[in-house]
Amino acid sequence: MLAPMARLLVVKATAGADAPERCSQAFTVASTAAASGVDVSLWLTGESSWFALPGRAAEFALPHAAPLPDLLDAILATGRVTLCTQCAARRDIGPDDVLPGIRIAGAAVFVEEVTTEGAQALVY
Repeated sequence: MLAPMARLLVVKATAGADAPERCSQAFTVASTAAASGVDVSLWLTGESSWFALPGRAAEFALPHAAPLPDLLDAILATGRVTLCTQCAARRDIGPDDVLPGIRIAGAAVFVEEVTTEGAQALVY
């Protein structure tokens, strides 16, 4: 018997072009969960931070993987995407730089989400 679905799935993507398979897995899992009706929160941290910027997801390519812009759009359509505050600052990314629908927030918001009753957190 399968366990009941978490009310919130928090996916933290830490990899970008530096680890393309891990990056793709994070976006694939988050978008699949969102398409299945799960409340999804995707956090862009580390090298995945760059995907908060317009056009950057389109530069990512991995053979036999869904296009990253499609996965990101699917998550934005029903879930939340958050860029880590410190990661954004280290890359000189501000609120006016990111794609519509992406927020910038810090550790306190992340902790709030992952400690929500019924939440499941995954880190890639």
